[in-house]
Amino acid sequence: MMAFTDGKALIDKLADSRELSREEWAGLISGRSPELSEYLFERARDVRIRFYGHDIYIRGLIEFTNYCRNDCYYCGIRKSNANAVRYRLTKDDILSCCENGYRLGFRTFVLQGGEDGWFTDERMCDIISEIRSCWHDCAITLSVGERPYESYRLFYQAGADRYLLRHETFDAEHYGMLHPPSLSAAHRQECLWNLKEIGYQTGTGFMVGSPRQTAQNLADDMLFLKKLNPHMVGIGPFIPHHDTPFADQPSGTLELTLFMLGLIRLMLPKVLLPATTALGTIADGGRERGILAGANVIMPNLSPETVRGNYLLYDNKLCTGDEAAEGCRGLSERMNAIGYRIVVSRGDSLNHDKTEKRTGGRKNV
Repeated sequence: MMAFTDGKALIDKLADSRELSREEWAGLISGRSPELSEYLFERARDVRIRFYGHDIYIRGLIEFTNYCRNDCYYCGIRKSNANAVRYRLTKDDILSCCENGYRLGFRTFVLQGGEDGWFTDERMCDIISEIRSCWHDCAITLSVGERPYESYRLFYQAGADRYLLRHETFDAEHYGMLHPPSLSAAHRQECLWNLKEIGYQTGTGFMVGSPRQTAQNLADDMLFLKKLNPHMVGIGPFIPHHDTPFADQPSGTLELTLFMLGLIRLMLPKVLLPATTALGTIADGGRERGILAGANVIMPNLSPETVRGNYLLYDNKLCTGDEAAEGCRGLSERMNAIGYRIVVSRGDSLNHDKTEKRTGGRKNV
């Protein structure tokens, strides 16, 4: 365990916008303590409130397909999981979700799915452009995995604003432990650079406590985030799924996930930082604690109730109650109880330049 004064000095260094070395990152992460965590969260809250006040942005999550061509060892919708109940939403299903979400106060729709070849570029562009024409004041976020540069460009031209693609782990060797040989850390990182170049508000992130993860791995993740400077970072604890090779592995901890949230808020003060569903899954009140550690985004589920239980990336995933879009009143009350408020807003990242020329062929709206 690191001495409090040494850890405090590193946190203060980070808060002063000075960079940490790989060794300093690893030492801070591995040497954390409850006392140091509380100091970090206090600093992170101050930064978060300075830039975003007490506002919490909500995103309407539409999980529109759980078919996936990949076989990631940790994922419950991996292609070799014969027990997964597969589904695809139709275009009309997706538009109905958006209509319901808009009525509930959502101004960002997140279309998330496995890497499903049925959703060709043409089909995706048709869906995106229809959402854009119907709800022109809303942001459209995509999270559909690794695609060619041209596909990303077409989606952007059709009206998508943001793209979420978690890099999961920066280290190539560790990445190879979690994924089949057909996937590589280098290609996933290339996709992220492509997304930024095209003009998306780009989000990435990583699992906390994934199998064989070390403090050095997490240090590499932080260095990559600093270099990429994304607009959004989504992190959450690793939670095993019973139909995967990692079924018997221990979950990541709430404690370490919260610590990483606080560090990210200090390092990237203007970033959009979700308190993820996985936080609420792993511990009662986990989502609130994520907000108090520096997060400012929540993503309730807008998917049809008939399929929510089938998009099961990990065991015991929350998709009802306050996690569902219909439960926003309860979620709002929970956030009010800790001094924060849910707002009706697109909630764009403060470090996104809306006037900068983009290679995607249009300006953000």
